[in-house]
Order: sequence, then structure tokens, then C-alpha cells
Amino acid sequence: MSGQASLAEILRRIQIVEDNLRELQEQAAALSGAADEERIAARISDQQAKLDALLKERETLMKKG
Repeated sequence: MSGQASLAEILRRIQIVEDNLRELQEQAAALSGAADEERIAARISDQQAKLDALLKERETLMKKG
């Protein structure tokens, strides 16, 4: 991530990613078939990685504040 975002921006992005994860999990529950499951699993993994990075960035910003 280039530059350092404000805490408000980080919190907004965390909410977006959490919403994305919920939606993907609902889609995964509704789908059947190996190709669909693999695609959704990859998207969930990507979103989880983004969430983990944002949570870490939020923690860093909160320690500074």
C-alpha cells in the first residue's frame, strides 16, 4: 500500500473487505462444482489476505495515536 491511509479510511476498507468475504462465503455455500469452488476459494483467500493487511495497518495506526 503506497502512503499511509488515515484510520477512518482503513476502517472503511476493512468494512468493505468484510462485506466481500461474507458475500463470497454465501456464494460458496450456494455453488456446487469443483471449478466454482476453486474460484470462490481463491477469491476468499485474496480477500482474507487484504483484510489481514488492513487489520495490521489499523493496529499500527492505533498504536501511534
